[in-house]
Amino acid sequence: MALTTCRECGAEVSDQARACPRCGAPQPANPAWSGTGFEWKSSRTYGGYPLVHIAFGRDSRGKLRLAKGVIAIGQFALGLVTVAQFGVGLVFGFGQFLIGSVVLAQFAGGLVLGVGQIATGYVAIGQVVLAYYGLGQIGLGEFIWSTSRRDGEAVQFFLSWWSYLKQLIH
Repeated sequence: MALTTCRECGAEVSDQARACPRCGAPQPANPAWSGTGFEWKSSRTYGGYPLVHIAFGRDSRGKLRLAKGVIAIGQFALGLVTVAQFGVGLVFGFGQFLIGSVVLAQFAGGLVLGVGQIATGYVAIGQVVLAYYGLGQIGLGEFIWSTSRRDGEAVQFFLSWWSYLKQLIH
């Protein structure tokens, strides 16, 4: 390990330092630093947002990259359609922790439909559900089909969905 100067403040730092102990600059020994990860935006835009925005990692200031677009893909994302670890999908979301109209996620905070280990929505399907119509191992809501509660209207509702899905698949 050798000593060098921080590109931002001129302090003496190790050439292996992840951040300057004086000013906090990321990778202070590098003459320039554009961040980690990846970021790409399509040239086509709608309402000022790119059609597709893919982003993950950190930017040149060390801040987490946020994907914002019509279609947003990243660790953190906001879009009409979102694929993310944490995000908001206004129309549809897929990932680990998401909120949106229709969501498939480990934690699915759906307004209309949530499908996930923990799911909310007007209709929710998952291990733990909070919904008007819910299908899950444990659930709270107006009409629930769970291991401890078998509401007739919930059963009919989900069986009719199943019949419709089978017709689409065949």
